Amino acid sequence: MSFRDCSVLFSSLAGILGIISTFPNLVSAQTEARKCPTPALERFVRHQVVTEETLQTIAQRYDITSATIIRMNPTIRNGKVTVGQNLIIPPYDGIVEKIPSGQTLREIAAKHKIRADALFEVNGCQENPRVVFVPEFKKKLENSLQEESNILDNISNFNQITGYPLPENTTVAFPYGWQINPTNGDVFFHSGIDLSAPLGTSVQAVGGGVVVFAQEQGTYGNLVIINHSKGLQSRYAHLEDIKVSVGEEIVKGDLIGTVGATGIPTIKEPHLHFEIRSSSSLGWVAKDPKEYVGK
Repeated sequence: MSFRDCSVLFSSLAGILGIISTFPNLVSAQTEARKCPTPALERFVRHQVVTEETLQTIAQRYDITSATIIRMNPTIRNGKVTVGQNLIIPPYDGIVEKIPSGQTLREIAAKHKIRADALFEVNGCQENPRVVFVPEFKKKLENSLQEESNILDNISNFNQITGYPLPENTTVAFPYGWQINPTNGDVFFHSGIDLSAPLGTSVQAVGGGVVVFAQEQGTYGNLVIINHSKGLQSRYAHLEDIKVSVGEEIVKGDLIGTVGATGIPTIKEPHLHFEIRSSSSLGWVAKDPKEYVGK
């Protein structure tokens, strides 16, 4: 389903819920006769954001992932919610999907790799529903990592990484946090920021440290990782050239590579993918780079 389709569907979700609630007796009768649970779409609730709430705290309250909330509420931008904003919250992780004409519930179940009987019961044992809630039974690791990151934000020392990874400040082409992939519309956690820059632009270290990785690495393409003091790490991805070697000690401003398009970038425009990570019990946890660099 494209992002546009999702926007249309989810923006009208309140209407869908209203239609369902207009015929409670019919749905309840079907549910009672088969001793099925209340359809998931009838169990959606509305949540109004209050002071000091974040996407993560709301997700924790309802025991669902941040990604699920974003899918249901396309008005959320850059993983941020605002006081007074009204959100639609499902009973558990999953997505809402329209059933195309001619398709069956069994085909939808097969598409999402879940049992057809489970999908049938989750949707109140309705034989021919037009819209269904497809549950997602697996929690996403990114949610736990982000929650750990929020805790660590309160104790990190920001002063040791003060440089900027490019010769001049530039536009953030794609921000940090929960985002919608512009290519396929999927919700995902972007672990860094994409900084616009022409191909071949010098990439420089944001602080002193030791190079611990300097080679090609999957979707990152050519990647340099530098470990800094106090458990911090910086990462520079999609590089065209790598100018440093593992074990090399560097200082802030040293040339480490040039902007390229290696790996599988999130966006098509030339850019540097830059990350800051912090050591924790969960491993190297992604942080918001804007809290560290260019201050």
